[in-house]
Amino acid sequence: MPSISRDEVAHLARLARLSVTEAELDLFADQLDHIVQAVAQVGQVADQDIPPTSHAVPLTNVFRRDLVRPGLTQQQALAAAPAAEDGRFRVPRILGEEA
Repeated sequence: MPSISRDEVAHLARLARLSVTEAELDLFADQLDHIVQAVAQVGQVADQDIPPTSHAVPLTNVFRRDLVRPGLTQQQALAAAPAAEDGRFRVPRILGEEA
């Protein structure tokens, strides 16, 4: 006995705004029924002894740990700058607008 009826296929077709013929209703009902049965079989394969996984093989993090290191002070960073103003790097204006 099919689990997907012609009426359900017709309803889905209306929701999706699809034009479906009478012959297609029977065809799609049969195809959708096979899909539902296949999904049900896959659901039966999962066993309680098998933990759920997100990957087929175990993954390990290959990144190094973040280490806090001292950085440059503002004066050290600006010391090598070609131009500085008010504690910031001074760069040529690229827009013709006033700030």
